[in-house]
Amino acid sequence: MNEENIKLSENIIIADADYIDKVAFDLIVNFERMIGRRIPPADLSQWVVNIALDGGLRENRKAHETQVVLIHSKKNSQFENFSPSNYEKDINAKAFKDEKLGEFIVNSYEVDEAIGSKDQYILDLINTTCSHEEVKRIMLIPNVEEGDLYDHIIHALRNVDEDKHVTVFAMQPMMGGNFKQEILGFSLMNAMGIKADEIK
Repeated sequence: MNEENIKLSENIIIADADYIDKVAFDLIVNFERMIGRRIPPADLSQWVVNIALDGGLRENRKAHETQVVLIHSKKNSQFENFSPSNYEKDINAKAFKDEKLGEFIVNSYEVDEAIGSKDQYILDLINTTCSHEEVKRIMLIPNVEEGDLYDHIIHALRNVDEDKHVTVFAMQPMMGGNFKQEILGFSLMNAMGIKADEIK
């Protein structure tokens, strides 16, 4: 990966697609039981917009561009709990516009874990995006529930420039880190159409 030749947007969302798919499944199962109705798959574009908002992106009358990078294992060719779902056919190299937050460019990348780990790929991406001057806002959705990835992320971001706004999303508050934190579940619930007044 030649970092010099990569053109990056001012805003970057990096997500472990397998992890967010698993979290979405858990939420669907739990909320269907709790509120007694079928929960549809999460609307991927709505979820992306929610993450951008939770990451601090605002309208401010400026034409924003946000890159969305979805990392998935080679064995998973599609989401099970998001719509659209198929990485190659429906998601990779696609874009959509939000009337307030501008253009979102979505790419999916598969990782063959027989060759290298998804966690390492995500760490490499973090290091690459942090080294680019044009990147001002980074939103990370890694799987911090397993292994030691979170410790590596803390280490990778320890000296990140002050003008970079970094937000890490997890299902519960995590200790430490030179970055902002947000709860992942809220953005997913909204993208599934679960309303606050439905939750008793």
